[in-house]
Amino acid sequence: MRVIARKSLSDHWNRPNRGDSEQPLKSWFAETEAADWRNPADLKGTFRNASILPQCRFVFNITGNKYRLIAKVNYPFRVVYIRFIGTHEEYDSTVVMEI
Repeated sequence: MRVIARKSLSDHWNRPNRGDSEQPLKSWFAETEAADWRNPADLKGTFRNASILPQCRFVFNITGNKYRLIAKVNYPFRVVYIRFIGTHEEYDSTVVMEI
């Protein structure tokens, strides 16, 4: 898979008090980049704890569920778009349908 907006990962872990997410985000990126998902079942095979949202979006728990990453997957083009990375509080205050 090709990950779009990779810079948003480093932007996240470079924020104050977010350095603990660097290694988990790098691991998520490496696993995602190596994957070849053709459908949601393939994605769930890689990330069993990912939650499915409408419109081909998924929530991934990062750093032991301290942060959430929301990504939209375009299966035909093998592209993953990072839409959001933040704490649960930031996630809860964001309108999920707009992500």
